[in-house]
Amino acid sequence: MKLNFLSLLFFLFLIACNNEETTSFEPLSITNNSCEDCTTVVIEIPKALGKTKLSETINTALQEEIIALLNFDEISHAQNINNAVVAFINDYEELNNRFPEESMPWEASIHGSIVFENKDILTIKLESYIFTGGAHGYGTNRFLNFEKKNGNELDLKDLFKNEDDFKLLAESIFKQQENIPTNAEINSTGFMFETEVFSLPDNIGYTENGLQLFYEPYEIASFADGPIIVTIPYNEANKHLNFSILP
Repeated sequence: MKLNFLSLLFFLFLIACNNEETTSFEPLSITNNSCEDCTTVVIEIPKALGKTKLSETINTALQEEIIALLNFDEISHAQNINNAVVAFINDYEELNNRFPEESMPWEASIHGSIVFENKDILTIKLESYIFTGGAHGYGTNRFLNFEKKNGNELDLKDLFKNEDDFKLLAESIFKQQENIPTNAEINSTGFMFETEVFSLPDNIGYTENGLQLFYEPYEIASFADGPIIVTIPYNEANKHLNFSILP
C-alpha cells in the first residue's frame, strides 16, 4: 500500500507540473450566415481562458491580427472581431452597389492553432485566406510568439541574442535549401531580396520541428512561387536564441 500511495503522489506531481507548463484554451468560432453570391467569413481560433496577463495578451493579439486582416479600406474603427466581420461584409456590399457587374463575393477564412508550447514559449499560427476581388485571393501564415512567464508577446528582436549572427546562419541554410552556391549573391538564382542582401522575414515562429521562417508570396519571389518556408533545427538555432529549445 505504501508503494501504491507513493506512486499516486508521483503521478499527481507530474500532472501538476504539466498544468504549470500548459495554457488552457477553448475553441472560438465566428461565421456569418452565408448564401449564394454573399460574402463568406469563417474564423476559428483558440481563445485563452482565465484572467491572467498571458491570456489577455494572447486574446488581444489574436483580435488585433484578425481586425487587420479584415480591414479592407485601412480605415477600420472595429473594436472587436465581430465588428471587423460586419465591416468586411459592409465594405463588399458598398462596392457591389457601386459596381454590381464587376464585383464578386468576398471571402475570408482565418484559422488559428497552437503549434508550439513549452514552459517558456507559446506560439500560435494564424492561417488566412482573403479574397476581395481581382485575379486571386491572398493566403498567408502569421506567427504570434508569447513569453509565458511575463505574459508578453515577443517581437522578432526579442527572439535573438544577436540578430546579425542568426541571420548568417539563416542565410547559409536558405542557400543550401534553395540550391544557391555558397559564394553567390543571394539574388543570383532569381530571388528578389531588397538591396540584394539576405534578410529575415517578418514571420518567424517556434514549431515542433524548429524555428520556422515564413516568407510571404511577393516578399522575396513571384506570387507563382508561393511562400518560401525555411525551418532551422533547434540544435543549430539554439545558440542564437534567447529562449533555447531542448530537443
